[in-house]
Amino acid sequence: MRQLPLPVRLRDFALFETFEAGPNGAVVALLAAPAQAAPAAWVWGPPASGKSHLLQAACAAHAGAAYLPAAELWPGGPTTLAGWEDRSLVCLDDVDRLLGQRDWEVALFGLFNALWERGGCLVVSATTAPGAAGFVLPDLASRLAWGGVFRLEPLADDDRVAALRKRARHRGLELPEDVARYLLRRLPRDMRALCDWLDRLDTASLAAGRRLTMPFVREVIAAGRPERPVAPS
Repeated sequence: MRQLPLPVRLRDFALFETFEAGPNGAVVALLAAPAQAAPAAWVWGPPASGKSHLLQAACAAHAGAAYLPAAELWPGGPTTLAGWEDRSLVCLDDVDRLLGQRDWEVALFGLFNALWERGGCLVVSATTAPGAAGFVLPDLASRLAWGGVFRLEPLADDDRVAALRKRARHRGLELPEDVARYLLRRLPRDMRALCDWLDRLDTASLAAGRRLTMPFVREVIAAGRPERPVAPS
């Protein structure tokens, strides 16, 4: 019996055009053409490394693809993995949240087999490589890594600057390179935090009717970051 679609909306900025591949070109190429890949692939990396962005970008680029975040599946139990086998691509985000429990792994094995029989592709993301994910069913681990195991490598500073400027252009903002580099120096360096700040700068820019110049960005950051408490003497 087919499951109703999960109430998950793809983020409007989660596109291949707004993802700076840097050293991760191989996984971007895989997700851009999943029909040419093996029946499954494993993408892993630490939080804020871009896994969700890439999986959502793949779903946005392919009609009929399904994006399934484990956090949304969990409340409904393993049966929420049923009914997706007619999709050409299923992207299951944070699969490691479901592993280590036999009922979930059996359901996931069933989804893999059903997709394979129909020529579909299952791409999963996790925070670890398959060998460290705590599988109950070893055969499932090998199936999910069939098309390759891809670790998302951290971006170099130049790539982070390029990623920020792509995200800004998508929002209709002009982010000068020197301002982007200033953000790298002054803010937490992971891309999730940097993009969150870019969203705040966008809101502030619209409210003030000002461009993202260095003086304006300094003002917004100074106003938005709490001062460090003074250590007692």
